Amino acid sequence: MIFEMRTYQLPPARLKDYLSIYAEKGKSIQCEVLGHLAGCYTTEVGELNQVIFIWGFSSFEDRLRRRAALAALPAWQAYVAEVAPLFIRQESRLLMPAPFTAA
Repeated sequence: MIFEMRTYQLPPARLKDYLSIYAEKGKSIQCEVLGHLAGCYTTEVGELNQVIFIWGFSSFEDRLRRRAALAALPAWQAYVAEVAPLFIRQESRLLMPAPFTAA
């Protein structure tokens, strides 16, 4: 299993707006297609106004397939068009388990 950690940086005072839009319009679509949402977090120390999603995939190929399927959905495209202007920056990291990790 691999994990993808996606970090979105938002302007001050827009974090609650984004979380509200995501809960209403994005979460159900994304969870249905991507599957395993290991967690969604916001930052309280360090760089603030960040939302961090951690998604689990069975393999890199599984991630590619699921991300492509999500990107092809008109409802997801409409959601992205609505929230993309809120982002200052986006980062994606793939986390591979160490040999001794039971992931």
